[in-house]
Amino acid sequence: MTAERSVLPGRFSGLSIKLIATIMAVILLVEIVVYLPSLANYRASWLDDRLRVGVVAARVLDAVPDVMALPRELTDRLLTSAGAYAIVYRRQGQSQLIELADPFSPDVVVTADMRQRDLPSLIMGALDTLFAGPGRTLRIVGEGDIGSSQVELLMSERPLRQEMLAYSRQIGIVSLAIAAITAVALYLLASYLFIYPVRRLTQNILAFRQAPENASLVIVPSARRDEIGIVERELAAMESDLFSMLRQRRHLADLGLAVAKINHDLRNTLTSAQLLSDQVATLDDPKVQRLAPRLVTTLDKAIGFAQSVLDYGRETAALPVLAPVALRPLIDDAAFEARLVGHPHVVFSNGVDAALILTVDSNQLGRVFLNLLKNAREALEASNVAAPQVSVTTAESADSITISVSDNGPGLPPRARDNLFVAFEGSARAGGTGLGLAIAREITEAHGGKLVFVDQPQGTRFDLVLPLSLRVPN
Repeated sequence: MTAERSVLPGRFSGLSIKLIATIMAVILLVEIVVYLPSLANYRASWLDDRLRVGVVAARVLDAVPDVMALPRELTDRLLTSAGAYAIVYRRQGQSQLIELADPFSPDVVVTADMRQRDLPSLIMGALDTLFAGPGRTLRIVGEGDIGSSQVELLMSERPLRQEMLAYSRQIGIVSLAIAAITAVALYLLASYLFIYPVRRLTQNILAFRQAPENASLVIVPSARRDEIGIVERELAAMESDLFSMLRQRRHLADLGLAVAKINHDLRNTLTSAQLLSDQVATLDDPKVQRLAPRLVTTLDKAIGFAQSVLDYGRETAALPVLAPVALRPLIDDAAFEARLVGHPHVVFSNGVDAALILTVDSNQLGRVFLNLLKNAREALEASNVAAPQVSVTTAESADSITISVSDNGPGLPPRARDNLFVAFEGSARAGGTGLGLAIAREITEAHGGKLVFVDQPQGTRFDLVLPLSLRVPN
């Protein structure tokens, strides 16, 4: 399955539009937070103006003797200037009323007590007025200017609501203008500092992904010293390394293909030579009988080397197929294939618990044990160790299980230790390829573990360390 090809978003469909929308949303949110106290203060100022008219009316009432009545023309002028139906002045337990000639009976009356000046009360009152339905009557209560006097006005709420709506529209237009101007200014600044450099990085990554062998697509870093400059320089270094790696791997692939063809032809030639050597070995000439075994052995080594190279070239990175596997029988099978079982001289000891079950790929893990056991057998056969022995043991820790394959042979030579697990260099015997340990390490790492060489005074020991989570509970 091929990965979908990424497409660079448009100028106003990626970070740009998100940045503008975020800036405008934040500014409008701030404007709303500022708008509510502003609207509450506007309403309070409006109501205070009406109360001041009521205070003027109260002074007029104080100036008129109790035995006289205010002229209708004067009362109507006072009520009209306040926009009220009636004005009530209370002082020292007495009330004086100025009202219209025609009595008025309101249906819904809401009280605005201006003696409560805390901000939450003012905001709630402003919102109540702003979202109120038509036809409500407003009763404004406030303090007079003399002692403990009190002034009340009864008026329609509609004029206040209309002026608050007009004020809100003005605030909204101004807020949108401020948000738009600020968003554009910040967008231009952010585009220069962030968006354009990020788009340049994104375009380069997309282009380089399509043609990593094109050296002209390696990004040229700018002189910036901030985080984007660091990303540019690291991206340039990574693309340069990747370009060099791809070119080197292409050369190695071409060279490997040539070597594989040469090995294939060489193996066929050596096979023909082996057939001839087998025929020569049947001759009765003493000199031929003395030289023929060496010739056959040399040809066998050459054929084995060519075959191992071809096998390693065909090796694929197959994922392990995990399943519960009894470890002791798996090691017995590997020992049998390594020709340790029934060996006339080498003693094989399998110390693995018969109840130990691991969730592993039996075929791949079997190859690991086959390589380790075969190497141990060959090392012991080439030595003069008394009572040669190969053993397999296990040990557990808090987070891992260790399977040790050891022998009492002469140990690894220094050259093999220095190039351990390196293909074609880590062989412990003459004519070996060192591919067995390299493949064993790859298989172990694919299971989440590691293959470790343990240095000891005598013999050779390899520890196969696997996660304890692979063990199946008994």
